[in-house]
Amino acid sequence: MAPDKDTCLEILEKMILIRRFEERAGEMYMRAKIGGFLHLAIGEEATIMGAVSAMQERDCLLSTYREHGQALARGMSANSVMAELFGKVDGCSKGRGGSMHLFDFDKRFLGGYGIVGGNLPIAAGIGLAASYRGDDDVTVCMFGDGATNQGTFGETMNLAALWQLPVVFVCANNQYGMGTALSRHSAVTNLSKKAECLGVAGQQVDGMDVLAVRECMIEHIEGAREKSHPTLVEALTYRYRGHSAADPEVYRTDEEVEEWRERDPIVTFSKKLKDDGMLSDSELETIEERASETVEESVRFAEESPDPPLQSLYDNAYVLGDQVQGWYSVDERTPGVHKGELEQEIGREGVAKELAEAGAAHESIGEKLRRDREEYRQREGDET
Repeated sequence: MAPDKDTCLEILEKMILIRRFEERAGEMYMRAKIGGFLHLAIGEEATIMGAVSAMQERDCLLSTYREHGQALARGMSANSVMAELFGKVDGCSKGRGGSMHLFDFDKRFLGGYGIVGGNLPIAAGIGLAASYRGDDDVTVCMFGDGATNQGTFGETMNLAALWQLPVVFVCANNQYGMGTALSRHSAVTNLSKKAECLGVAGQQVDGMDVLAVRECMIEHIEGAREKSHPTLVEALTYRYRGHSAADPEVYRTDEEVEEWRERDPIVTFSKKLKDDGMLSDSELETIEERASETVEESVRFAEESPDPPLQSLYDNAYVLGDQVQGWYSVDERTPGVHKGELEQEIGREGVAKELAEAGAAHESIGEKLRRDREEYRQREGDET
């Protein structure tokens, strides 16, 4: 059963925003505005929005490194997400996390994680904290099919079932672990059953149908909230782009991609809303325009946001203060072993300063010698 018109239009608008945002992010990556890696979820919008739209504001969400869509779906601004991709100070992680480490505690989006399966134990910990507090918050943990082969998967499922943690694990099965097909990397290809032996029941759902995912997730989230037990949802979905922006995609055919494109979640959902009288062509056009304007504004915002200052390189890297006894790090870049937090101060004076000045002077001498050699070679060439 479809939700009311306003809810449906909100879901569609966010799906379109996610798609346009990621398309533009891909362009910015190719123009070297975004560094590092960029993993796009184009094609998986129904799985993302179906899961997130079923959550309450107080619930927590964790994702993988393919998490731009989850961040936007959870309510983070396109400006803060794009600025983070650009590595700017106005990004949600102050430019320190980039594409794979978005975070916003106020929105209860507790991170993308660069390590495959790395978010699973953390989700269990958050669920355990909720149990200790005695509240009814639910944690939703999203990961890919490849993560089900990690040791953290079995360990987390076992403890979640043993301790009856209120966590809904969502496997976005996009058919490939990087470039390896599911049938080649998992003996059990129905991943919804992969945790049954550990006490976590599972269910498979069409991840290209946003309302099917939403209905399934409402059931699982409310079950976790009321009965405090973990479950596993496998959403069968597909990514139209490669594993990352640098993926040559030699492991799948163009025909396969086109076959999945015929089930495009945005196109099919838009058509359903039109058929049900909830959406007109003009309303769809307006939604598209708003999404495009939001994305273009995010690019402008990211371009204008300043880079993090070099002197902030070590900020928030370690805990400082009296609560930490002993040296938490040792720095030997300048002469003499010393506490890491003193590096900047020591580097401005004494032996470190003398060596830096000597190095600069040596570099100047070396440059003069290089020019002299070049002039000599030119003279010798002219004489011969």
